[in-house]
Amino acid sequence: MTDATPTAQLLKTPLSDWQDSVVLDYDARLLRRKLLTSTGGTAFLVDLPAVTNLDEAWGFAVDNAHIRIQPADEAVLVITGDLPRLAWHIGNRHTPCQILPDRLIIREDHVLEAMLRGLGATITRAAQPFTPEGGAYGHGRTMGHSHT
Repeated sequence: MTDATPTAQLLKTPLSDWQDSVVLDYDARLLRRKLLTSTGGTAFLVDLPAVTNLDEAWGFAVDNAHIRIQPADEAVLVITGDLPRLAWHIGNRHTPCQILPDRLIIREDHVLEAMLRGLGATITRAAQPFTPEGGAYGHGRTMGHSHT
């Protein structure tokens, strides 16, 4: 990074004129300060006031360009079966989960996969963006909690 590296402004409103994108996996979409490079080769600094869970509808303004945040494909497990029961067991392990009407999606984990198969789940491995549900007490990720 040099002094010439532009600092991005976070855009929380979806635009229709994105000129470029930056591809980030689930872990990389949680950040405060980081040097990123867009798919078009633009390097820019993200310097946010606090750790932020970046939404896939957001982006960055860098100089005069608008750069969209695009979730990267990740190794996930696509789960079908008795979804309420399976979701309870996934949630009981505090595992991020993408909840859709006909399936649940979690990041690949052999221990959870074995447990869910034991509960009667049908599981398919896939490579796709992972965008799990946020926390119940606000937007974004659950950052851990205590049972006391």
